[in-house]
Amino acid sequence: KMNYDKVPNMISGKDLDYLTDIFNWNYGAYKCAFNASNEILDEILKKHLNKSSKVFYNAMREVLEVLESGESDE
Repeated sequence: KMNYDKVPNMISGKDLDYLTDIFNWNYGAYKCAFNASNEILDEILKKHLNKSSKVFYNAMREVLEVLESGESDE
């Protein structure tokens, strides 16, 4: 049985493609939400867009952390 709590030393091309897709989707959503929050005047919408952009940013960070944790030598 494989333990998925730990990133393997080698990530397959398919896994890397998947992580790239996740990162790119969240980056696009982050940019849209962040830019829109800077252009609108409605404070309620601005609040929700800022909250959304943080969610997308955190998802991008998680992908990067997965990739960074796979770089360590044990």
